[in-house]
Amino acid sequence: MLENSSRSEAVDFGKESLIKHLGEFFKLHNPSSLSGIENDASVLSFENQLVLTASQLFMEHVHFDLGYFPLRHLGFKIVAAAASDIIGMNGKPSQIRINIAASNRFSVESLEEFISGVRYCCERYQIDLIGLDMTTSATGLTIATSITGTATADHLVKRDGAKESEIICVSGDLGAAYTGLLLLEREKRVFEVNPNQQPDLSGYEYILERELKPEPRLDVIQELAEKGVVPTAMMNVKDGLANSLLHICRNSKVGCTIYEEKLPIDTITFETLKELKIVATTIALNGGEDYELVFTIKQDDYEKVKNLKSISVIGYITTETAGKNLITNDNCQIELKAQGFQPGAQN
Repeated sequence: MLENSSRSEAVDFGKESLIKHLGEFFKLHNPSSLSGIENDASVLSFENQLVLTASQLFMEHVHFDLGYFPLRHLGFKIVAAAASDIIGMNGKPSQIRINIAASNRFSVESLEEFISGVRYCCERYQIDLIGLDMTTSATGLTIATSITGTATADHLVKRDGAKESEIICVSGDLGAAYTGLLLLEREKRVFEVNPNQQPDLSGYEYILERELKPEPRLDVIQELAEKGVVPTAMMNVKDGLANSLLHICRNSKVGCTIYEEKLPIDTITFETLKELKIVATTIALNGGEDYELVFTIKQDDYEKVKNLKSISVIGYITTETAGKNLITNDNCQIELKAQGFQPGAQN
């Protein structure tokens, strides 16, 4: 990346020169990537593997706020979010294409900052950037991604495989990302009222990182593979645990029971939500953008996963007629519902 403080106008580069310039920071990692961004279309080669594809769209003022979201972190996050869609099917992300629409407010240096985050995430997870296109925007910044990955037929996991009596697991902890977003929004409002009051975010580093720099859980599917466990159903938790679990139940034609006391919530998340006078369970179920995994396993596989620190058992699968239920800490049974989380800075 350029380290000077000068500003280069993107329009002075020209589209093709700018794409070539930004693409010079990337190298290919996967043997299936035969051709990168130097051609009109990318060339991929896969043998004896299923090809997975997914796409996402990120819009300024809807999905992110550059008032507190550094461009470098944004670059990392858009790759991490895309990768999570492949990982959510027990696959390995391998190639990504990115399309950018930017107004003249963004200099070449600012685009380099964004691309540095893209490169960091790509290198961290061995994902190849094989497509990069740019156009102008009347206002703001819009980013579209298209990601490709692979899975073998015997390891591909969809949403429709859960069976009665199977165990429901979730990776990591829940609600941290959305709690970080709430904190950033609060500090932004304080700053707008009094620009001389600088935000004090010390002690909140974990939840802020979960929002600004989420890590896709490739490590979890690798751990499961090492233990010889293939989940029966799986989905990522980008739109909230309740939403994801209800999707699995609908597709699998089953019900579920989960326990409030089993939901993994980090202490910092819990204490911050208490400070904000918000019930932690509500955010754990509906917060979104955690990019964790919820999945079901056969009872025979419980012994293989029970000691994995990255995985929590939160309930079990029931018959469809039994409904989808949450057992609260005071032993009440309530219907599990999704509150329609929509990711983005304006929620």
